[in-house]
Amino acid sequence: MRKIVLVGFALIALIGCNSTKNESQSLSKEDSEIAAKVKSLVSKMTLEEKIAEMTQDAPANERLGIPYMKYGEALHGLWLVLDYYGNTTVYPQAIAAASTWQPELVKKMASQTAIEARALGVTHTYSPNLDVISGDPRYGRVEESYGEDPYLVSRMGVAFIQGLQGMGDERFDENHVMATAKHFIGYPENRRGINGGFSDMSERRLREIYLPPFEAAIKEAKIGSLMPGHQDYNGVPNHMNTWLLKDILRDELGFDGLIVSDNNDIARLGTMHFIAENRTKSALLGLKAGVDMDLVIGKIEELAAYNTKVLKDTITKNPKLEKYIDKATSRILTAKYQLGLFDAKPKKIDKKTVYAGKKEHQEFAYEMAKKAIILLKNDNNLLPLDMSKIKSLAVIGPNAHENRPEKGTYSLLGGYSGLPPYYVSVLDGLKSKVGENVKINYAKGCDLLNNSKADFSNAVAAAKNSDAVVLVVGGSRRTGGEGVDRADLNLYGVQNELVEAIHKTGKPVIVVLINGRPLSINYIAENIPSVLETWYLGMRSGDAIADALFGDANPGGKLTVSFPRSVGQVPVTYLERPDFIGSGKGLFRDVDKTPLFPFGYGLSYTKFKLGTPKLENSTIAIDGTTSVSVEVTNIGEREGDEVVQMYVRDDYASVGRYLKMLKGFKRITLKPGETKTVSFNLGFNELNVLNQQMKKVVEPGTFTISVGTSSMEKDLQTATLRAK
Repeated sequence: MRKIVLVGFALIALIGCNSTKNESQSLSKEDSEIAAKVKSLVSKMTLEEKIAEMTQDAPANERLGIPYMKYGEALHGLWLVLDYYGNTTVYPQAIAAASTWQPELVKKMASQTAIEARALGVTHTYSPNLDVISGDPRYGRVEESYGEDPYLVSRMGVAFIQGLQGMGDERFDENHVMATAKHFIGYPENRRGINGGFSDMSERRLREIYLPPFEAAIKEAKIGSLMPGHQDYNGVPNHMNTWLLKDILRDELGFDGLIVSDNNDIARLGTMHFIAENRTKSALLGLKAGVDMDLVIGKIEELAAYNTKVLKDTITKNPKLEKYIDKATSRILTAKYQLGLFDAKPKKIDKKTVYAGKKEHQEFAYEMAKKAIILLKNDNNLLPLDMSKIKSLAVIGPNAHENRPEKGTYSLLGGYSGLPPYYVSVLDGLKSKVGENVKINYAKGCDLLNNSKADFSNAVAAAKNSDAVVLVVGGSRRTGGEGVDRADLNLYGVQNELVEAIHKTGKPVIVVLINGRPLSINYIAENIPSVLETWYLGMRSGDAIADALFGDANPGGKLTVSFPRSVGQVPVTYLERPDFIGSGKGLFRDVDKTPLFPFGYGLSYTKFKLGTPKLENSTIAIDGTTSVSVEVTNIGEREGDEVVQMYVRDDYASVGRYLKMLKGFKRITLKPGETKTVSFNLGFNELNVLNQQMKKVVEPGTFTISVGTSSMEKDLQTATLRAK
């Protein structure tokens, strides 16, 4: 078997090399012209000039007319790293954007972000995050991802890249910028839920779960740039892993773009992984693996590896190594030509007066936010509130309001956020919504980061003096995000005690969660009648939440990550393989094994009924195609959205598999009494499995096709397809 696998890898590499050669021979006229210009320009550059190109924000080379390429982040609006100006639009965070289950919204958001980036002179962005969450929300960067499923992450990622970069004739034009897919690869697969922590996984898991979003980004969206992760794979750090960066990424997948390191990660081949004894050796390992640009945020010299002081003497003494410098420089110059930077004048920007955000972008951020809200619970139809029936409303909680910060940006926007011209908090949004019709009684109750209960009495009084309570709890950039990992998944500080105190008043309570990771909210789930998960909804958060609370928006979002009942349950994800059927029966002795709230779950103010899934053909050839369709009817009294989801399981195959995998979804809007038919294709992409030789094949046999409204078995109906 070992020999078979090695032969397979050799064939894949050979095919990849041949395909790369063929592609280079069939370049478009524009690409050929750029290649010729780059070759000519590199031939004129000194070694120092080449090395100077190999870092982010490399200064313009006036001697040769090489322009400056400014970078930024674009995850949910433009963020100028280490700086806050431009009045950029801040959209829903990635986890919220994915909760819309509408890739077209993500595409539009990214296209608007690209326009604002160009307005600020930014042309190279380090987004999107294509990491598939492993089911461990201790990890602080859950919020940056689109969720726990590779198909969903792929669809959202492709949409984002197409919007940011443009496609066809619009690709990299004056209204688009270069995207960077990160973190290649398997970054959330860490053992302790710690950012950049130790990970270990099989090649099968890498290919089944983590590779698909990057493959889609390359083949469907033509991603221009890519960033490896901090960690290693199979003992080899990603930033020097030629199997990942050359054999898989370039030869197998056909990636032909620019590879930029994650922050300081070339030097960390020595300082973190303890492989290279000095920065020169680190730099050579990175260059030989194909990492073109050394990202060192803040330009801290002692952390830089692609640096003249580090590399010049070594390259001068061994000229054969200069080919790696030439290759890296060539890819960077190619990107600058593709982006039109050689033909454009540098943009002069006054940080004090520039206003990149547009009114129509802010309005779209608001519309997108409404689509992202998830209704987790609504006992006795407490929501939506009827403004004509309440005279007073308590707004309580540490996340109900945030003042404009003196520096940085709002913590309730989540990580990788720019500074918008304004932020609408829940308190702001509700005040605007009710006007003089309803009295608002506000109390903070507690702070996220301390255990003081000094304001509990004010919060209880506000609740007692009101007809209903909106209790806004969760987390913020101070309790989550990059580098803010947790060993506990309960509400931070004394928030849970605040919830208990308000619940004991006997008033109707609605909990609004503003947070970036799934939390173990058992008390809330058991005792609070209505719960909204809103994640970080962007600069118009409060307006969107107020609309949902009063029924001007009907929540239609769905979870893209599972909620654990306790931290001891992690990893919690719908992507499960069969558990042991002997002693213990694959169950915990002391807690329910199922998630508190599962992947794909979300309620509505109306009700939907799904018919029985119908296959166009119940039997197909292994290379054939068919479709499955289902009728969906709104049997309630309000217009609403439903997300129809299709999962596939190969019932018996030559290798072990996940119990089911998402292979299709569609969000639809239905008026009361209206029926629509939703159809999904079924073919190679939906039915294939990685066999024992790591080859994608459709094997003969039966497949269970599940269609429904969440990943829970009770929400799914099935049909059986046979391939022969």
